[in-house]
Amino acid sequence: MQHSRQTFLLFTLNFFDAVLTIYWVHNGFASEGNQLMAGLLDAGYIPFLAVKLSVGAVAAIVLWHWGSLRLARYGLTFALSIYISLMGVHLVTGLAAYGFISRAMIDDFSLWSNMVFAFFN
Repeated sequence: MQHSRQTFLLFTLNFFDAVLTIYWVHNGFASEGNQLMAGLLDAGYIPFLAVKLSVGAVAAIVLWHWGSLRLARYGLTFALSIYISLMGVHLVTGLAAYGFISRAMIDDFSLWSNMVFAFFN
């Protein structure tokens, strides 16, 4: 079934998001943007991973179980697009952390993206 693979992909991306977040935060390259998860990360890596993977697992199970419903398919597509975008953020973070992208380039991109989002507000 197609939605089974997509659900597995969603959970896999959730796992990589958690591991990469721990790596970037631990090495001082980034901070956790979600304040609730940042609090858990401050409490330790195990609580952060436990909650992150539990939430991901529950979401994946719900989406897999009710994958035949239109709303679940839309939700799965939306969640996958969010996590694929997050992987792009991790990629840019990694490129910046290891010097492949300059700080000026990141500042320019940030300014540009703020203007784009301001246009839609």
